[in-house]
Amino acid sequence: MSEQVNKLVDNFGRHIDYIRLSVTDRCDFRCVYCMTEDMTFLPRSEILSLEELYLVAKAFTELGVKKIRLTGGEPMVRTDVMSLIEKLGALPGLEELLLTTNGAQLDKYAPALKSAGVNRINISIDSLDAERFKRISRVGKLEKVLAGIEAARAAEFDRIRLNSVIMRGYNEDEVIPLTEYALDRNIDIAFIEEMPLGEASDHDREDTTCSNEWVRNVIEEKYELLNSTAKTAGPSRYVQVVNKPSCIGFISPVTHNFCEDCNRVRVTVEGRLLLCLGNEHSIDLRDILRDEAKSHDDLKQAIVASMDIKPERHYFYDKDHEQPVRLMNMTGG
Repeated sequence: MSEQVNKLVDNFGRHIDYIRLSVTDRCDFRCVYCMTEDMTFLPRSEILSLEELYLVAKAFTELGVKKIRLTGGEPMVRTDVMSLIEKLGALPGLEELLLTTNGAQLDKYAPALKSAGVNRINISIDSLDAERFKRISRVGKLEKVLAGIEAARAAEFDRIRLNSVIMRGYNEDEVIPLTEYALDRNIDIAFIEEMPLGEASDHDREDTTCSNEWVRNVIEEKYELLNSTAKTAGPSRYVQVVNKPSCIGFISPVTHNFCEDCNRVRVTVEGRLLLCLGNEHSIDLRDILRDEAKSHDDLKQAIVASMDIKPERHYFYDKDHEQPVRLMNMTGG
């Protein structure tokens, strides 16, 4: 492909240099905002093999992508996932290899992940109370996640960030404890508004969603915050805590549309290239990967062509627009 074609730019002038690559739809948790309690997972034949996932990542880096975030489900439950991560870490042109995880496997994998080239890790944690944590995750054990966080700190990744979804009726009284937990360990934390993806099985999201404006106001009752120009690979808007090294991020897809500078796309584990988190615009990469008549260049050309259908924005909770029906584990966290 020519150098001129070898650019991922959509019809709104946004340059795509970041992909979120799902390596599994499975997870060892069943978090209430991500999955239903009784999940049906994809059969093995429908998910991309580790080699196919690598070929997708390779195509994107050859098209100028600099950052890859591995997601799920829970990435670390995929059999032999470390072999894929090691290959991704060696891709020419890749500047950052990132991981989003529930943390339960990090006590085993943190050193190997660092050695394989993972730069930064996001760890989901929504409560510091063991019983409440189990209610939100349905099956998770808080002590495993806390041990995983400590293992990640010991491995000395370039950056560790905690991710917390605050939900009314579940954990809205833990904004300060979660913030303090991160600040005490000199790590960052991001608060994420619950996303209306799929139908939750045990609550109505319009009743439980807490706006990040409310979360920030709670934090400012105790800490002085300064707006920061810090940027990461994704849509977080950061503030600096005065006299602390940690940053606090806010990801607000419901109350503050951040689409104008979107630089990312998602690839689901069944090979669906999603052009937008909140829309169904997509193309099927699996068909190309499994068609013996198609080449690696065909894969790249399809990715370039997909930029034409990347929508301008999402419309969460806008009843005039169709809402996504896929759950977060099928989207790629």
